[in-house]
Amino acid sequence: MNLTIFSDDYFMGEALKEARKAFDLDEVPVGAVIVCNNQIIARAHNLTEQLNDVTAHAEMQAFTSAFNYLGGKYLKECTLYVTLEPCVMCAGASRWAQMGKVVAGALDKKRGFTQTSLQILHPKTKWIFGIREKECSELLVEFFRKKR
Repeated sequence: MNLTIFSDDYFMGEALKEARKAFDLDEVPVGAVIVCNNQIIARAHNLTEQLNDVTAHAEMQAFTSAFNYLGGKYLKECTLYVTLEPCVMCAGASRWAQMGKVVAGALDKKRGFTQTSLQILHPKTKWIFGIREKECSELLVEFFRKKR
């Protein structure tokens, strides 16, 4: 029986592993994990280029995986860890899923949902940002520097 309680820092590290997978695929390096009862139930990274699908964000991929794992459409007891602040689409999906908590690494000053409204999240969703922010930001900066 595993009684280890993992921290936000630990789970963001797991999301960073997913972001690095996206980086290696030449995708915008955003990674996500969904945790329920201290256990990762979903892992994902951006696949918009691979799938030619603008909705294939890390969060959306993780939501689908978590719904399938749990056999339901609500994630009230779950936490989403994502390396970049969710966009409006992903924040809206987390609202519909009634996500318990959303934890972001870096803020997205251009396309993040907080540029529109914090009320996009479900009223009961806890919002935390800045976990391993430097690492999350540096990976994105490196990716876009390589592109230019």
